[in-house]
Amino acid sequence: MRNIQTRNFKADEDALSAMLNKAKTEQRSDDALSVSIRLAALAIHARQKEMSAVEIIELLDKEVERFENQAQEMH
Repeated sequence: MRNIQTRNFKADEDALSAMLNKAKTEQRSDDALSVSIRLAALAIHARQKEMSAVEIIELLDKEVERFENQAQEMH
């Protein structure tokens, strides 16, 4: 059997709230940068392959599916 010690900490709610808000903002910024980089890579790929509009739409559809699957994995 493990020895479990419970500790109570008093924390400033405003400081915790500010810390959480900062973390959320940083995560959103990181997510936006990630999407931006991915879209730029797709644009470069489409340009290099001289893809038609239909092919680009299919490429974007696959990307949508990838993002949806990734979101489902997180929940």
